[in-house]
Amino acid sequence: MYIQDATFNVNREVEIKGWLYNSRSSGKIIFLLVRDGTGLIQCIVSKSDVSAESFEDAKTLTQESSLIVKGTLHEEKRAPGGYELIVKDLKILQIAEDYPITPKEHGVGYLMEKRHLWLRSKRQWAILRIRSRIERSFRDFFDSQGFVLIDAPILTPTAPESTTTLFQTDYFGMPAYLSQSGQLYMEAACMAFGKVYCFGPTFRSEKSKTRRHLNEFWMLEPEVAYISFEENLELQENMVTFVIKEVLKNCSEELTIIERDIKLLDRIEPPFPKIYYKEALDILKKNGKELQWGDDFGGDEETILSQKFNKPVFVHHFPAGMKAFYMKPDPDDPTTVLAADLLAPEGYGEIIGGSQRIDDYDLLLKRIKDYNLPEENYKWYLDLRRYGSVPHGGFGIGIERTLAWIAKLPHVRETIPFPRLLEKIYP
Repeated sequence: MYIQDATFNVNREVEIKGWLYNSRSSGKIIFLLVRDGTGLIQCIVSKSDVSAESFEDAKTLTQESSLIVKGTLHEEKRAPGGYELIVKDLKILQIAEDYPITPKEHGVGYLMEKRHLWLRSKRQWAILRIRSRIERSFRDFFDSQGFVLIDAPILTPTAPESTTTLFQTDYFGMPAYLSQSGQLYMEAACMAFGKVYCFGPTFRSEKSKTRRHLNEFWMLEPEVAYISFEENLELQENMVTFVIKEVLKNCSEELTIIERDIKLLDRIEPPFPKIYYKEALDILKKNGKELQWGDDFGGDEETILSQKFNKPVFVHHFPAGMKAFYMKPDPDDPTTVLAADLLAPEGYGEIIGGSQRIDDYDLLLKRIKDYNLPEENYKWYLDLRRYGSVPHGGFGIGIERTLAWIAKLPHVRETIPFPRLLEKIYP
């Protein structure tokens, strides 16, 4: 039996295979707190219920020792999880000696070196189960909307954005790069399937040490043919709201473990507030941040803006010169582009970047040249504007930043099983 299935096995003889999370003794009774990956359960080892050998074995168990326990499952509201196992038999598979992560406080640096073991802690268990639910919810949302999952390549010959943040590798004598984004490939795919998305790892060679940056992170990127800028924002609102509701519905135990105030999540409903880039500059100016037209927002600026709203907020219509080459200028104001960033509330900043894409061949070619990009590498991308070009758009949402906000984590390093940070690739 898995511990998560305890409710279906009350008053039955069951077997649980797991690891010792903690233990205490009161003479003739030993209380074992056992985990199996799906939850925790209290196991009662009484001298009167087990053999003398099993009772002595129970005494020798140490934190994270692996074991198999058999016994009768009972409902016990005072016990962790609401159930307890009256042990009849116990088998030790391996005694863990000198487990390095003890119940005392450890520094983050130390825990990161032991990340492969830190994953076993209750808090990390809860965080990564919420991550799993978020990923599943993204898939459920887009699959239910008729989107087709298309897998984008990890090795690419070109960059969708800045070439200064690429990890370069050798591809049989030719330069290749770890993908920053699957967007350009999704643009090709949406012309074949209408509504598509990709979901996978992306890489940025950024020398950043902020609480929001990873060098390897996971991103979901939808792309839709014939979508308008306004429809794109609506799709994002509906997606974020759906994911939040799914987490609240399915992760109550995990949210309790990490002590998340769910009232702040419960109020997330569309529509989300929307402000122009120039309005954002005014807000920042009133808060002591003097940015000029065309300046990008850093973490501090995003924090200020997102703290002004109790829902995610769209900042849109950025200056054309500060955004990627493929973003479509606003026909009513070509100095700006039809692009928007979604900032999460509570100071968490950008979690989504999206835009309407340029669908005119000549304009896209001009932008490629303006950005000094090698035209030869983008021939296939230009083909999309030569053969049946249509208005289209999409966005990318980072899983780690989204999870950091939903779980209210101080740093993205806890949002991914094995974070890749500047000068940090072990384990």
